[in-house]
Amino acid sequence: MQVIPNGPTCHKGTESCWLDDNAHPFLNNLASLITSRKGQSADTSYTASLFARGTKRIAQKVGEEGLETALAAATHDKEELVNEASDLIYHLLVLLEDQNLSLSDITANLLARHEKALQSKA
Repeated sequence: MQVIPNGPTCHKGTESCWLDDNAHPFLNNLASLITSRKGQSADTSYTASLFARGTKRIAQKVGEEGLETALAAATHDKEELVNEASDLIYHLLVLLEDQNLSLSDITANLLARHEKALQSKA
């Protein structure tokens, strides 16, 4: 059985916690900053230098940071896990921008998966 809500379902009074663009304003601001660095001279910032080096290098950085994140978790080093997860998220945002995608694309996909899972349980 599926329920159709009569109003907001999120504790913040929005339609959904999943689609609330203000849920993580810093990540949205960071993504905007990354977008602004695309096309700038490589010597102006690390982000601009990543874009200048191309998709292959950006993707490689995501892989490196993903491995470092997993290793930090495996060794139960929480401080290192926070640092590496931060690096991973940053590089993933750069890769998404490189591919003309955004956090909203990812959020929408996660929401669709969540709703599909809920429907299959009903």
